[in-house]
Amino acid sequence: MSDNGQQAESAAANVIGLAALTHGAYSGVDLQPIWTGLLARVRQDPYDAGAMMDIAVVLQLTGQREKGLEAQKHALALGQVYARPGDPKGLKLLTFVTAGDFMANTPVDFLLEGSGTNLLDMYVGAGEPLPTVPDHEVAFVAIGESDDSRAVLDGLKPMLEVWPRPVLNRNVEAIKTLGRDRIAKAFADAKQIVAPPTSRLSRSDLERLAAGETPLNPDFTAPSYPVIVRPVGSHAGQSLELIGGVGALQSYVERTEGAEFFIAPFVEYAGADGLYRKFRIAMIGGKPYISHMAVSEHWMVHYLNSGMGLDEAKRDEERVAMETFDTVFVPRHEAAFDELNARIDLDYYALDCAELPDGKLLLFEADVAMIVHSMDEPDLYPYKGPRMKALFEAFDSLLLRAAGR
Repeated sequence: MSDNGQQAESAAANVIGLAALTHGAYSGVDLQPIWTGLLARVRQDPYDAGAMMDIAVVLQLTGQREKGLEAQKHALALGQVYARPGDPKGLKLLTFVTAGDFMANTPVDFLLEGSGTNLLDMYVGAGEPLPTVPDHEVAFVAIGESDDSRAVLDGLKPMLEVWPRPVLNRNVEAIKTLGRDRIAKAFADAKQIVAPPTSRLSRSDLERLAAGETPLNPDFTAPSYPVIVRPVGSHAGQSLELIGGVGALQSYVERTEGAEFFIAPFVEYAGADGLYRKFRIAMIGGKPYISHMAVSEHWMVHYLNSGMGLDEAKRDEERVAMETFDTVFVPRHEAAFDELNARIDLDYYALDCAELPDGKLLLFEADVAMIVHSMDEPDLYPYKGPRMKALFEAFDSLLLRAAGR
């Protein structure tokens, strides 16, 4: 591999990268000059794969997901390896990624903030041969769990077993178990983790349930209402609803698109003050690092719609949670983190969870592809910088240890 490394690296297309473009969009930078420059590059050279890949990112950042994925498809027809250069003497990191939107792969570019690591994204597909592999010191499987990715992960598995460089997140079977229904089964008998039993139903089975009939799925166990329902493959609360009974389920089915759905019992997790709190935690080399804590009046908690930026009291609570995470939260849930690491055999993953009154952790989701970033306004969230710096340094150290540096 090292013999043809120089040739392979020259074939990689340089990109601005997801993190830099997203940081700009998130902070209000006008992307129009960047967009104009990228279009000019493509007009001058239709084979400029790097410009096309950055165009794909900009389109998705501006709410044009389908156009962005189409541009990504064009880019991948031109090349499968994309480089975001760092320090010339920095670590050379190769990531295995696959086509898709921002939820398809680990956002490694974000995790490398402050690092001199040279990032090489190599796109792989199910049944497709690998491109010429660029020279690298360590590799990282960044492909998240989804219906589309399972065949890609299966194809990688035999290659990873003989890969000539260290590989992080090599255990693709562990990644595949992170599906909402699979993770629930993995933690069904856990003592400190509550993962509500989750069934995957076809649309026809959900219609049968809504009509008061028994779904044909032999693995289905009817949960007691209220339940939460969402289409398979949805994220960020898209079409996720709390259903109180059969009538509400009938209405949901009639107005919601989707071929398959996840259904699970709703676990009440509001605090004594009636507010809901959700933690996003990155597990790096088995150690937990907090990414954020959102406080909301609504059971469906998402940081962007929880009003954190408008409520000083909420931000102050998050500040305390982040500053005392290592000394209070982690020791309090040490047994829960032990269970997580015992059942999710990966070098890196992230999870969304909440604390229950009985001291257990309610697990909403675990995946390798959750967004972990440091884009919040420093003046409004001054407490986040040090915690995110520690998280990013931990990820960088994980890579360096794996590479033997």
